[in-house]
Amino acid sequence: MIEIASPDEMYELGKSIGAQLRIGDLVLLNGPLGAGKTLLTQGIGAALGIEGITSPTFVISRVHRGTITLIHMDAYRLLDSENPSLSLDDLDLDTERESAITVVEWGGAAARLSEERLEITIDRELEVRKVSAVGIGARWKEFSL
Repeated sequence: MIEIASPDEMYELGKSIGAQLRIGDLVLLNGPLGAGKTLLTQGIGAALGIEGITSPTFVISRVHRGTITLIHMDAYRLLDSENPSLSLDDLDLDTERESAITVVEWGGAAARLSEERLEITIDRELEVRKVSAVGIGARWKEFSL
C-alpha cells in the first residue's frame, strides 16, 4: 500500500501503472466517490498517449484511441440501478477487450471478465489516499505499485 497526498501524485501513479500495462489487461478500480479513480485513469491514459479522459459515469463506457486503445468504463450505474435490463453483459466488452486495455471504475462486478486482472483499491481518509493493488493471475506476479 502507498499513500497519495495530492492529485498530482495520483496522476503520476496512474502514469506509472499505465507504463506497465499491455494489450488485453483488465484493471478494476474501487473506492468511494471522489477517491481519485478517474484521475488515476487519466494518468494511465497519459502513459498510453491519451488525453481528455473524463468520467464515463453517464455514458457507462468510453473508448479512447492512443498507442494502445483504452476502454474506460464506470460500472456505478450498473451496480446501483433499479433497472434489471442494465447489465455488464450488455456492453459487449469481450469483443474489444482483447485488443485494448480496459479500466473499470466500481469494478467489483467486472471481476468475472477475466481470471487475470489488477484490482486497485483507493481508500480516502481526509486528504490522504491509501492505494493498494492486488494482481490476480500469473500476468500480475511481478507487478508492484
